[in-house]
Amino acid sequence: MRFALTPEQQMSRDALRALLAEHCSPAQLRRVFESDGLLRIPGLWSKLVELGVIGALAPEARGGLGLDAIDLCVLLEETGRAAVPELVVETAAVAVPLLAAVPGEPLAALWLERVLAGDARVAVALGAGELIAGADLATVILCEREGELHLVEPHRVRLTPQRTLDRARRLLRAQFVEAAPTRIASGEKAAQLIAAAYDRAALGTAAQLIGLGARMLELTIAHVQTREQFGRPIGSYQAVKHQLVDAHIALEFARPLVYRAAHSIACEDPERSLHVSMAKSVASDAALQVAAKALQLHGAIGYSYEYDLQLFMKRSWALAAAFGDGLEHRNRIAATAFAQEGDPHA
Repeated sequence: MRFALTPEQQMSRDALRALLAEHCSPAQLRRVFESDGLLRIPGLWSKLVELGVIGALAPEARGGLGLDAIDLCVLLEETGRAAVPELVVETAAVAVPLLAAVPGEPLAALWLERVLAGDARVAVALGAGELIAGADLATVILCEREGELHLVEPHRVRLTPQRTLDRARRLLRAQFVEAAPTRIASGEKAAQLIAAAYDRAALGTAAQLIGLGARMLELTIAHVQTREQFGRPIGSYQAVKHQLVDAHIALEFARPLVYRAAHSIACEDPERSLHVSMAKSVASDAALQVAAKALQLHGAIGYSYEYDLQLFMKRSWALAAAFGDGLEHRNRIAATAFAQEGDPHA
């Protein structure tokens, strides 16, 4: 297995990083964060579509790029690094490949066409939970209900905003009323699609957490090089260096697990779910550790609402719990391990 990025992946990463530096700066992100109403960064979604981020996993025959999960993870890591306030994981990693996997369903084909054209964003509700991230941004909601998959337009759902720490990733409580015309899959087919969708959602979120961790570490390194105490930059003190090294090591151990899981999804490895849980649990823990170190080394300014660090910390805290927190995924790993050993209590 080769973990180094290909020249094409490096070019895609660099192009996206440059785009987000211009169109998703902390100042632009803060305007979204501070808005009481619906506010997007103007033009950002269309630029992500044009660059191929949203349609990366769609087959070329359907208008996508025909890339795999590894290619998408490279891009999602960058969207995490910029704390992009859009439904990128939900649309690009979850909805696009799912909708492409049910080509005989007219409703799925219609929405896939709209997504690839840049006319639709997809929010995702998997499992029994009623809280949906970004439902106020969505054109359609992909939801699981009683083992079936539905595509429901937001105006057919009662959405109630909830208080959230990350105001650029808002949660809404949804009350659904399903109807046959919204169903796109049921039975065994739906079960397979839901399982694969959950794995891609967890993987995409893990990739964003790696990007967020890298951004928080960059901000912290810049801070300790300029913040002085006792006439010296605090970054010159050994204790501070140790904290930074611990944070860096946590990220460097998590990143290969994320790309291993992406490889498993791309190659349809039977142990895909196990590898995804390993990636999400370690990436969640790593991002939380980096956030804690960053906050500690910034001191009082780290708590400041006016300082950019809080934008990335709050997104990290939110995504660490999204699509399964570290404990949930470690429990899934344990259940898989016991089942493989033939434990009668598994």
